[in-house]
Formats: sequence, structure tokens, C-alpha cells
Amino acid sequence: MDDKKKSRVISWLLVLLPLWLIVSGGFALMRYFHKESAAPTRAENRFAKRVSADSVADDLKKLISVVGERNTGKPDQLAATASMIEGTLGPSNTGYKVSKIKSPSDFPIIKVSIDSRSPRAEPIWILTSYDSPDHSRGAEKNATGLAATLAAAQSLADFSPACPIHFIFIPHVNENDAPILETAITVSKLIQSETQPRAVLCIEAMGDAESLIFSSRDTSALSKVDFEDLGKISHADTVYLGDGFDLSSALFNMNLPAIRIATRPTLLPGESDEKTPFAPTLAASAERLIDLIRRLSK
Repeated sequence: MDDKKKSRVISWLLVLLPLWLIVSGGFALMRYFHKESAAPTRAENRFAKRVSADSVADDLKKLISVVGERNTGKPDQLAATASMIEGTLGPSNTGYKVSKIKSPSDFPIIKVSIDSRSPRAEPIWILTSYDSPDHSRGAEKNATGLAATLAAAQSLADFSPACPIHFIFIPHVNENDAPILETAITVSKLIQSETQPRAVLCIEAMGDAESLIFSSRDTSALSKVDFEDLGKISHADTVYLGDGFDLSSALFNMNLPAIRIATRPTLLPGESDEKTPFAPTLAASAERLIDLIRRLSK
């Protein structure tokens, strides 16, 4: 190549290279801001997932066998459980917009919601804990309640209810040394900041049977919706047998219509809670929970 041609090529490169850098950089910025602006939309582009024994078994394995003990004594495991909830329900999977609310500790209260056709309608609150007692893998306290609530939130992701539905995941309920009362007060204030709730369902111990047990400190607080085919109504004194903290009773004492939803009474002091429940049984009780939520939201 002669000197004139070399000079011409170099001249063109000197012009085109900066231009290419400007154009490509601008294109990259456009893609970035488009992606950021589209994120909230994708977070509400939800994908429902049917309950299955296989998916429930997978969640139980993660919670009981892989993560194991989940409390302030095992902070990495408790944080991993919070991340599992957010990842399962968030934009990249189910598609919910996930809100993390400050709790009295370093671990968040996690919230996802389903809007309703009537925004001013009385909302339904579904509460479950994601911690375990100290020195326990917490199968029924509360891996089964968490797995059932995750399954319900996934199944109802594309549901169009007549009233708002809020799923709340709580970091401190089962560990006595954690700020459980302070956390319950925070949750109570969150619920009371909105319209008077239609129902407050506290989900735990869902792996013992298919049939549900509905219990409250005042059974007249239970909704008049027909759910006799889903389980039985019991006074809280007949199912709350332990000496620890009872979320539904605490919230009831804070003037909320809290109902415990479970398939067995609370664990007795010293009762083992390490065995992984039968996944098909948990899947069936989760289906009943979903049916209950659908009936309450009409």
C-alpha cells in the first residue's frame, strides 16, 4: 500500500473510531435505561404456577436439608431463606414486585401483593414466618408453613380478586431469643395502616394432614365464608399447647382478626421437629389454603 492510501485509511479511522465509540456507547446507555424503566413492568407480569408435590418437595429439601437451622444464631441461613423467598416470588420467576420492610433486626419483613378490582375493599393478609427455633431445622416451625404460603402465592399470581391480597413473610416468630414481640408489633402496624382487614391468616405447621384447622382466640372472628369442607374450627386453647410465642394470639390481642391456619396443634415443648413431612400431604393442604383464600376474596 502506498503512502497516499495509508494516509487516507488512517484519516478515515481517526474519524470513524470516535464516531463508533459515541454511537455504541449511546446505544448501550439506551438499552440500560430501557431495561431499568421496564423492570417495574416486568415485576407485575406475573406467571402462575400450579401446586405440585414435586415443587413442594423441592422447597422442603432446600429449607430443611440444605439451609437447615434458620435464626439469628445462624444469620447466614436466615438471610439465605429471605433471599430464597425473594428469588422465588420476584421478577425473574413468579413476577411479583417484592417489598422489603424494615424489621426490628437486620432481617427484612418481605411483602408481595395482588391488587384487586376494588382497591378500597377490605384486604386479606396471609402471614408466615421464615425462621426456625434455636437448635432446630424447624420442619413444622415453620418450613411447611413457608412452603405452603410460597405455593399459594405462586398459584394465585394471575388471580384477579375482589379485594387486595397481601403475603407477608416474617423473620422472627419461632426463636425465643429473637425480637418476636417487636416484630409482631411492626406487622400489626403495617396491617392497621391500611383498610380494616377482612382476614389475617397466620400459616404454620401445614405438613401433618390434608385437612386444615382454623383456630382463633375468638372463633366469632372467623369469616362467615363457607369452608367447612376444608377443615374444622377450633378454639386456640385446644391447638396452642406450647410455652412459646403464638403469632395469631399476639395479633388478636392487638385488635386484629387473626386466625391460625395449620394441620396440627403447636408442637409440645421438647417435641422433635427435624423430620421432613410427606410432600403430597403438604401439597394437598396448600391446595386447601388456596381454596380458602379464593373464597375469602370473593
